[in-house]
Amino acid sequence: MAYARARLGALPGTRLVAASRVEETAPLGPVAQPPYLNQMVLLETTLAPAALLAHCRRIETERGRERRERWGPRTLDLDIVRYGDKTVREPDLTIPHPELPNRDFWQREIAELEGEHV
Repeated sequence: MAYARARLGALPGTRLVAASRVEETAPLGPVAQPPYLNQMVLLETTLAPAALLAHCRRIETERGRERRERWGPRTLDLDIVRYGDKTVREPDLTIPHPELPNRDFWQREIAELEGEHV
């Protein structure tokens, strides 16, 4: 996670503003696997959403992520949950993330970040 934070903060036109606490949660989906560690970061960026997603996927690959099985185990999973007030509906990217209302840990992490940066 430290690697991902550092890489995200070093992207072109991007600054890491804040990071939530790390939280362990049960895995999502039907595949049996160990718990996940979750953390949300707040970025300021000039990158367009699609460009940011491409960088996120590159960072995942650098840490050994292979996209084999939906909901399967992964070394790193970087999601764009929100992008300011922007709404995006593209084949590979939906913002706000469609699972945002269903993930309590995201709600807690957003509240933590918004409490620090209102």
